[in-house]
Amino acid sequence: MNYLKNEETPGIARRSVGTDNGANARPYGLSPSQEGYMTRVVRFHEYGDANVLRIENVVVPAPAADEVQIAVKAIGLNRAEVMFRTGRYLQEAVFPSQLGYEAAGLVRTLGANVTGFAENDAVSVIPTLDMARWPTYGELINIPARYVVKHPKRLTFEQAAAAWMQYVTAWGALIAQAKLSADDCVIVSAASSSVGIAAIQIARSVGATVIATTRTSAKAQPLRDAGAHHVIATAEDDLAARVKAITQGNGARVVFDPIGGPAIAQLAQCMSFGGILLEYGALSPDEGTFPQFALLGKCLTFKGYLYIEITDNDALLERAKAFINEGLESGALVPLISRTFEFDQIQEATRFLESNEQVGKIVVTVG
Repeated sequence: MNYLKNEETPGIARRSVGTDNGANARPYGLSPSQEGYMTRVVRFHEYGDANVLRIENVVVPAPAADEVQIAVKAIGLNRAEVMFRTGRYLQEAVFPSQLGYEAAGLVRTLGANVTGFAENDAVSVIPTLDMARWPTYGELINIPARYVVKHPKRLTFEQAAAAWMQYVTAWGALIAQAKLSADDCVIVSAASSSVGIAAIQIARSVGATVIATTRTSAKAQPLRDAGAHHVIATAEDDLAARVKAITQGNGARVVFDPIGGPAIAQLAQCMSFGGILLEYGALSPDEGTFPQFALLGKCLTFKGYLYIEITDNDALLERAKAFINEGLESGALVPLISRTFEFDQIQEATRFLESNEQVGKIVVTVG
């Protein structure tokens, strides 16, 4: 990495850093408000397909008082980043915009108020939900310390970069909200996604019975290998009949679904009395029909669920970190990586994400 005055890169706040004496050098000693690390990042200058992504040189300033600066070794890709890049996300881009939610690497330096970390600690990033302000698609990133975790040493950087979005999302729904237990049966829809795989593993870790759904049987065996007790191909099987047979007529108490639309009515038919459906996405373009009779007849709960419900709550976030780190350390939770790409292949990696061919997480390696 080299240094460049901030005047050459618009829109980057000026903070003081120092000279670079090697890959793990710690910034020090330069005059305030003038320079930062020159590094490669991914940016886009307009909404569009993967072709709008460019690798560009920008200045990354020294970390703010509450931030950790991380030399990135691996980046985890998420569908939210595709939605952001195409202008279909809850956050709008201000061009040129960076992006990215997850990464893992080595601590390079710390903000003035940060404790609990040291230079060269192996860390990973819990998504901040402001990817424009704290992006992760780059060689060097600054992240608030609240969202930085020292992950178990048994994990590779690729695994660590593939962990936190999926496990926090699944933990919040299944454990914090649905109170999933060993007596339960849970339906995990679109189960081949990284969040779906995480949900399977978390449900298995508490002893619940897992029914995974996928559109066709092509992904059935990988889902069984990931821990699903049962797999239903919704384009080939009668979902309600299969669930009824599996649960001996009782239905599933918990449903974890990112599809929405017509799937909600279908899933309601599969639920037990007093069951809860947690909707964490809207992949279907159709609204579908609201299943009011199933809702009333079975006293069901339908709840919209957002990852931010966990990350905005200090107590819940700490519980999530503890549960997930324990599972990662014990091996109960193992991030499943579908495929890895190099940093220069960011467009190709994103296209693969959008192909929906993967089972698990797509990771980009850096350096």
